[in-house]
Amino acid sequence: MRIAVLGTGSVGQAIPARSAVLGHQVTIGTRDVAATRAGEYAAWAAQHPEVGLATLAEAASAAELVVNATNGNGSLPALTAAGAPNLAGKVLLDIANPLDFGAGFPPTLSVHNTDSLAERIQREFPQTRVVKSLNTLTAELMAHPRQLADGEHSVFVSGDDAEAKRIVTGLLVSFGHNDVIDLGDLSSARGTEMLLPLWLRLFGRLDTANFNFKVVR
Repeated sequence: MRIAVLGTGSVGQAIPARSAVLGHQVTIGTRDVAATRAGEYAAWAAQHPEVGLATLAEAASAAELVVNATNGNGSLPALTAAGAPNLAGKVLLDIANPLDFGAGFPPTLSVHNTDSLAERIQREFPQTRVVKSLNTLTAELMAHPRQLADGEHSVFVSGDDAEAKRIVTGLLVSFGHNDVIDLGDLSSARGTEMLLPLWLRLFGRLDTANFNFKVVR
């Protein structure tokens, strides 16, 4: 599958690296290719020559699946730069969280309760098939869940398009996720995004990001 990952941070590196190992054709999308190549990204790129780098629009245009791995507050501008025509009809896996660091740490949510970042993206790009997932765990566990409890922990998917959720679920299973829970339509992303305040408090108390939630039933 041709996958575009928008963003070059920890998530924007973990997902492409794992996807490429699994045989996918992966391109990372960035606002400024030259500036990205000249920065800290260069060392990671040297270790992953199989992963391409392109502008946001170029990466999205060539992809079958687009992954939003941008900062939550920059997601809509980044997706706008990628271009609505380049996203139309495609599955968009939204991993971002709407975290507001304006008052310091821990951050609050800039969107919550009656809306979610995922729903805002869907409204802005109505022809794109948005699926929310992987936003409730750290980047390394997103891509390598079996590093913790042999993968025996839970991850969630939310979306209005059943086929899009099936495609995302297939990718998650290939990563090693054993318990993928379909929460229903995209409004259920409100719940997973609102897990982040709890996740951040746990991170502070446990002094590690190497943990996840498990739904026992």
